Amino acid sequence: MSEPNSPIPTSTIEFYQTLPRPVGRPPGERYWLHVLLLAATCFTTLIMGARMQYNFSNNRPALTFSDERVDYFPLGWIRTHPERILGGLPFAVTVMLFFLAHELGHYLCCRRYNVYATLPFFIPMPSPIGTMGAVILIRSPIRSRAALFDIAIAGPIAGFVVALIALVFSLPLSKPLPHGVGPPDYQLTFPLIFEWTRHLLMWSGLLRGGAALPLGHVLLHPIAIAAWVGMFATALNLLPSSQLDGGHIVYAVAPRAHRIISWVTVVGVVYLGRSNHALWFWAAVLIMMNVLTYRQEQAPEYPLLPASRWPLALLALILLALTLTISPVQMNWR
Repeated sequence: MSEPNSPIPTSTIEFYQTLPRPVGRPPGERYWLHVLLLAATCFTTLIMGARMQYNFSNNRPALTFSDERVDYFPLGWIRTHPERILGGLPFAVTVMLFFLAHELGHYLCCRRYNVYATLPFFIPMPSPIGTMGAVILIRSPIRSRAALFDIAIAGPIAGFVVALIALVFSLPLSKPLPHGVGPPDYQLTFPLIFEWTRHLLMWSGLLRGGAALPLGHVLLHPIAIAAWVGMFATALNLLPSSQLDGGHIVYAVAPRAHRIISWVTVVGVVYLGRSNHALWFWAAVLIMMNVLTYRQEQAPEYPLLPASRWPLALLALILLALTLTISPVQMNWR
């Protein structure tokens, strides 16, 4: 039976059999731009990855940039010895695979539900990790809460798997922090998944010696830094607010509560920003998103979200708890 005043059947299979398939390709797709941004992001992550590998090989924290012999974004250092860029491959490949997996999770789900979406746009940036991530743009309506839910959750699950594999592989490659080494310029705080993975690897015997020390006393391998980036990005996207993946999930589960939960999340981020002012930047982004999408309907209210999605909603909450850190980065600029 259909819901009252709704001509849409409640059966998901029956519903999607009534939808026309899209014809051709999404309007305005510019493949040259995707390729250009992908190449630029590969380059910037390779440069910063090479810098991390240099630090790691010289027994310094990977996210330290105060060495006067090497610039923050060391183009000249690479130009004089081009082979140094190869040192950036472990970090660059890992972090690019994470963002690619996350965005392809969204993209392939869009294809499954006949929703137009662009290919991923990667964002190059001479930041400490060489990128600001990647995005896809959805260019047609999402026509059910089930489709919205699946498209939203597919990205975080796919990215989390890649980041977890990288974490398991890289922790044994890390090494103890040498005596007398000061804190890095960007000091990371580690989510639960890092601690649980470390204890699991110690229990299995795969993590021994100096690499088994508490994470605050370990020089993380650049691949482990990429895994941290993946976990941080997963947590950020799963925040239950506005147009983030977590916001889409909340809308699919309870559309009438979405607006309230979005603003409660903003208040929480603002409150936590008292101890880490960098969080106020993200709070400002969330406020802007909430204001700009104030009256936007993300999906029709009917048909209701199938009960089969509730375990996945719980999984999303668990992933948020495993990857979230209250104060992810502490700046120690000198």
